Amino acid sequence: MLLSGSEIVMECLLREGVDVIFGYPGGAILPTYDAMTKYPQIHHVLVRHEQGASHMADGYARATGRVGVCIATSGPGATNLVTGLATAMMDSVPIVAITGQVPRAAIGTDAFQETDVTGVTIPVTKHNYLISDIHELAYCIKEAFYIARTGRQGPVLIDIPKDVQNEKIEFVYPEGEIRLPGYRPPTSANESDVFAARDLINNAKRPIILAGHGIMMSGAMQQLRELSERAQIPVTLTLLGKGAMPEDHPLCVGMMGMHGNAASNHAIQESDLIIALGMRFDDRVTGNLKTYAPHAKKIHVDIDPSEIHKNVKVDVGIAGDLRTVLNQVLPGVNGNTHPEWLNRIRDWQEDSSERDILSNYEGDKLLAPQVINDLWRFTDGEAITVTDVGQHQMIEAQYYPHRRPATMLTSGGLGTMGFGFPAAIGAKFGRPDEPVWAIVGDGGFQMTMCEMATAVQERIDVKIAIINNGFLGMVRQWQEFFYEERYHATPMVNPDFCKLAEAFGIPNMRVTQRDQIQEAVEFANSIKGPVLIEFVVEKEEIVYPMVPAGADLDKMIRRPKKGEQ
Repeated sequence: MLLSGSEIVMECLLREGVDVIFGYPGGAILPTYDAMTKYPQIHHVLVRHEQGASHMADGYARATGRVGVCIATSGPGATNLVTGLATAMMDSVPIVAITGQVPRAAIGTDAFQETDVTGVTIPVTKHNYLISDIHELAYCIKEAFYIARTGRQGPVLIDIPKDVQNEKIEFVYPEGEIRLPGYRPPTSANESDVFAARDLINNAKRPIILAGHGIMMSGAMQQLRELSERAQIPVTLTLLGKGAMPEDHPLCVGMMGMHGNAASNHAIQESDLIIALGMRFDDRVTGNLKTYAPHAKKIHVDIDPSEIHKNVKVDVGIAGDLRTVLNQVLPGVNGNTHPEWLNRIRDWQEDSSERDILSNYEGDKLLAPQVINDLWRFTDGEAITVTDVGQHQMIEAQYYPHRRPATMLTSGGLGTMGFGFPAAIGAKFGRPDEPVWAIVGDGGFQMTMCEMATAVQERIDVKIAIINNGFLGMVRQWQEFFYEERYHATPMVNPDFCKLAEAFGIPNMRVTQRDQIQEAVEFANSIKGPVLIEFVVEKEEIVYPMVPAGADLDKMIRRPKKGEQ
């Protein structure tokens, strides 16, 4: 076939199984947009800002496990993707971003809308390409998808000059496997490490599993559960690990870390063995590294060799595919019980329940935990929730238990405000038959609320829950605790979100009392298409517990029990 470079792009996307791309056209990418008209099998979603395109591709990838694709023009179009690429890079999400570039002869001349996007994105992509020869285009696209979805997954960018898109050659699709001499993602563990890990597990008295995002990315949910149940080892979850094990399982203790479950944090600090699976010992998980789990031996399994010993020195470090490694380790793991250890954890859990705001609040204001917990009840805990970043994100993690993998999608490592709503649109395209709720704060939502137009144009069935407290809530909380309540630049003057929704043609409802929540959820579910629900909540609610930055993991600021000051 005699194809142009732009047609080669579309042909390769089709052969990679791409069914949807998220993007925004412009001069330098216009040849590829013209070629799209010949490929109706691939649906293009017109976003209202390129950042939305990268977040939609991210949400699609997280929800499906497939590579998400976004596309933009040169210059500002390409640079507007950067935040989304950095978000995907930090959370190991497979994305391929395609950008247009000025013609090859104009590169380096400061031509209109010229930006060195490969230089800009080196730190926030797993790999990137500037295509200077059309004969390399098809192979580079195939290679980009391979790199994005193998090993530690991540974003890859392909920058294509406009004249390369217009040039024509005889197209032959590159068959066969991709071979990259310097790229060898690890798979299995060596025998000595397998025996060492088994020995530590079989002899531990107070073991605990730290389950991260890698559990789901490797498809190791069954192996995690088998290890936990066979050896009666409690499981704690990272923020991105939520759903790796059903949170109603008796051995699941809950989320760890800065705003995690107090029982999880205490258990980590008092354990004698930590089994860290597919997580990277982020600072929000560990607290003070000098006092982290001082009595524990440590096993760490991760696909990325650079993560082993990076933040926490471990006794057994295994770089490999998690499911493969656990299948190696499991045959030698003995059945075990740890009754005293599990009872100790239950005591901590009981203490937490006595401090829970849902059980001891007697006021008449609407609280964000009430909203999130009622959303969980009235969606039967089955919705895919996609959060923005801030207090509502942590409250969702605490009050919406997840039983299935890839049903809580959020920006963890980068903490990107504006992520939630566009990522929810991407998730819905990936899993159209499942309910999707974007749970967003009033601050983050305003960063990407222009995508309401995208939701309407696409008739996408995403429900928007705005947790409106009139503040940049998490920053305000830090100001209360650590800056003597100097609330500078955190109070917000917000638009009327319901009138704003009306302007976009989106059905809406405002909730100010708890007894209205069920009606609001039923109203949202009765409409096929986007719906916005504004929940006006208590302005100065605090997310408890909280580990101050740099503090010991178990030195948490706790919610007082009823009757305490």
